[in-house]
Amino acid sequence: MARGNFGERLKRERELRDVSLDELTKSTRISTRFLNALENEDWERLPGGVFGHGFVRTIARYLGLDEESLLAEYDLARAEKFPPSQSSQEERIPSPPPWLPALAVLAFILLVVGLFFIGRYGWHRYSAFQAGQHSPGGTASKHSQNPGGNPAAVGSNSPSLASDPTSPALDLSVSTSAATRVRVLGDGKLLLDAEMPAGETRHFFAEEQFEVFAGDSSNVVLEMNGVAMPPVGTPGLPGSKNYGKQDLKQGTDGTTQP
Repeated sequence: MARGNFGERLKRERELRDVSLDELTKSTRISTRFLNALENEDWERLPGGVFGHGFVRTIARYLGLDEESLLAEYDLARAEKFPPSQSSQEERIPSPPPWLPALAVLAFILLVVGLFFIGRYGWHRYSAFQAGQHSPGGTASKHSQNPGGNPAAVGSNSPSLASDPTSPALDLSVSTSAATRVRVLGDGKLLLDAEMPAGETRHFFAEEQFEVFAGDSSNVVLEMNGVAMPPVGTPGLPGSKNYGKQDLKQGTDGTTQP
């Protein structure tokens, strides 16, 4: 196959089987945006690594094409835009520096020492306050803080703290039952693109919506603001799905929540 013809071949094979983009989207759970990007070789709009390979495998399986052959063509076409050396550097997770454990131990020791001195200072302040309360002038000084002479009125009408109006509206919890590649975008910004180990839970925050990709949809469980969300895609396959405020009104069974 000549370089740069991957997208043309993929589109031709789809049209030869009389399969529309809508049908392919519904059957593979891959959004039309990613299907168009594959056929147009718009690599900037496509996730790399296992997500891209998962999309190609799913499409090849549905169209009845050889998966390995189509993957080889995909890698060849993508390498023209992103050389292999660059891709390997992007996907490699850097190892922590050797001095990091020693720095963590030093920070812990400083924290313990700081808490010790703060505790001693606080205890001396509390003891001095208690001594002042029991002194002959203690009652007068306490009442001098309340000109009305009613000790119970001090702070009785203090308003409660309001919640922070700038806090994000959506809190997405991502949990994994097995090691899985996960990619999360919040309001269009990349929040995570890495492999999450089994049994890990992470929280992400956004104002309007999240876009979640999973290498294996059956290994990822999502909750948003404490409400269980529908799965990312077909169990055992890569999947992607958008979650927004409208999803908080429905549970995983599709019924409206009170």
